[in-house]
Amino acid sequence: MTDPGDTDERAVLLPEEQAAGSDAPEQQAEAILAESEERTENEAVGIREDNVASESDG
Repeated sequence: MTDPGDTDERAVLLPEEQAAGSDAPEQQAEAILAESEERTENEAVGIREDNVASESDG
């Protein structure tokens, strides 16, 4: 689970993000941080999404 402080910090838009606009910066920040956390956890156990066999490979 992401830290609320991290979400608040990431929800502050960078200049290029402000130019592109965002209707929900906090929700966007939560999604970005959750994906980052998942990647970090997967790397810690040696799992990469592109190395995981899909069910159709069976």
